[in-house]
Amino acid sequence: MIIRVMGEGQYLVDSSLFDVLNEIDNRIVEDVTKGDGQAFRQGLDDLIGEIRRAGKPVAETDLIESDVIVPPANLTLAEAREVFQGTGVFQD
Repeated sequence: MIIRVMGEGQYLVDSSLFDVLNEIDNRIVEDVTKGDGQAFRQGLDDLIGEIRRAGKPVAETDLIESDVIVPPANLTLAEAREVFQGTGVFQD
């Protein structure tokens, strides 16, 4: 699975990690819905951190379509309301 972290690049992540990432994503949706900025920030950091930890960076010269696009680490809570709604960025 190819995941793009906006402003950072793409990562090749084993699809077995999907459930873990989806769980974090769903938690972020809940935090954004509640308006809990601190929990949202921690969740986004956890999501991107897990992608970095488990993923292998894709060379910038490789043109590969992303399966999932994750917003940048500096996303604001207001911006997150547009992204993290419904099922979030990982489709259940």
